Amino acid sequence: MELGVYTFAEVTPDPVTGETVSSEQRLRDLLEEIELADGLGLDVFGVGEHHRPDYAVSAPAVVLGAAAARTERIRLTSAVSVLSSDDPVRVFQDFATLDLLSRGRAEIMVGRGSFIESFPLFGYDLADYDALFAEHLALLLRIRESERVTWPGGHRPPIDDRGVYPRPVQDQLPVWVAVGGTPESAVRAGALGLPMALAIIGGRPEQFVPFADLHRRAAREAGHDPAPPLSINSHGFVADTREEAIEISYPAVSATMNRIGAERGWRPMAPQDYAAAATLRGANFVGSPKDLVDKILYQHDLFRHDRFLLQLTVGTLPHDRVMRAIELFATEVAPRVRDALAEA
Repeated sequence: MELGVYTFAEVTPDPVTGETVSSEQRLRDLLEEIELADGLGLDVFGVGEHHRPDYAVSAPAVVLGAAAARTERIRLTSAVSVLSSDDPVRVFQDFATLDLLSRGRAEIMVGRGSFIESFPLFGYDLADYDALFAEHLALLLRIRESERVTWPGGHRPPIDDRGVYPRPVQDQLPVWVAVGGTPESAVRAGALGLPMALAIIGGRPEQFVPFADLHRRAAREAGHDPAPPLSINSHGFVADTREEAIEISYPAVSATMNRIGAERGWRPMAPQDYAAAATLRGANFVGSPKDLVDKILYQHDLFRHDRFLLQLTVGTLPHDRVMRAIELFATEVAPRVRDALAEA
């Protein structure tokens, strides 16, 4: 199993100190976090795309390009690229460039996005939310397959036998589809033969097993054998003890989720909600290294997934705490998980 982390690079007030780091400082810290993850042997680092004042990254490929110059082996992915409101030609060019800079370590994780700010910002109609994603994904895959592209157009203008450059190091630039709670999205990813990143940030993990089944079944029915890989992406935090992990992360997570929840009509998060989600059968990976190992292996029995990505910063946390969490995840969690799966 591949193991990695991802972040949205928050620039919100620290819920404990009230201080807010600048976007410049947050990006400097982020590059240090990616460099540490690479040096300690994690497999993947992901950076999300947002167009809001509470996040520092709107251009993941630029940040990952800076990280490529400071790392050697870790795979660098968006988490996610909001493909619905972006130009697939430019997305491919950005990540092909990243692939060249990183000597073949780039990936694209595409999604429709859980926030809507990018749609009016780039002149798209939110009513076309799903149609835009389907069309842009089809064009992105066409560009990946062929250096020269002819495209009939639709929401995007047509392309008449034009070359798209540069081409990446990898023969096929990896494209993952990020899926939340929509069965149709799991089916689409499987039918296209694309790996799926399944986000589990609430509820019971068992509830999401049908999405993995749908993905694999759709892949088989479309003639993709073996089925494309599956990743589980979840919120979490790791510290030396479970109590410390909860104490450090809860203020930041609750502040973030309650702020977003106020926009969407969710009930406020309470301490008991967070503690319950951190148990073995809860959604969040919060605890000691042993807690995380047990939970990753428990979910592997459910999903038989190929990758696990931990969203370490849900809300603003001190940089030194994040660095320590990456260290624990890389040096204590990852080796135990790999050893256990190798013996299974």
